[in-house]
Amino acid sequence: MSTSSYQELNKETHALMQGLGKSDGELMKSFQGLHGAAMHGGALDEKTKELIALAIGIKAQCDRCIGMHVAAALKAGATREELVDTIGVTVMMGGGPSLMYGVDALKAVDEMAS
Repeated sequence: MSTSSYQELNKETHALMQGLGKSDGELMKSFQGLHGAAMHGGALDEKTKELIALAIGIKAQCDRCIGMHVAAALKAGATREELVDTIGVTVMMGGGPSLMYGVDALKAVDEMAS
């Protein structure tokens, strides 16, 4: 992770995404449309979708994904226990590397939930 705080990393990520949007507005507009279509509505609620996205972020070893989806899951009403369960399933599916990023995800949970 490039910063010591997931909240700082999320701020940095938002700024970088805005910068990319200024350089390629169509790309960001398209991605935001895809994000909205995937995350809102449908058979799964937003919290469940954020937990899935977090699991994929952990498995993909993406610090920025972890930070963004922990924050979004908490905002959608996920509890620490639900986030810990999500980390556990991801570790079961992804092994040791997922464990290493899973502990980082728990760090993000504890930082942002407080």
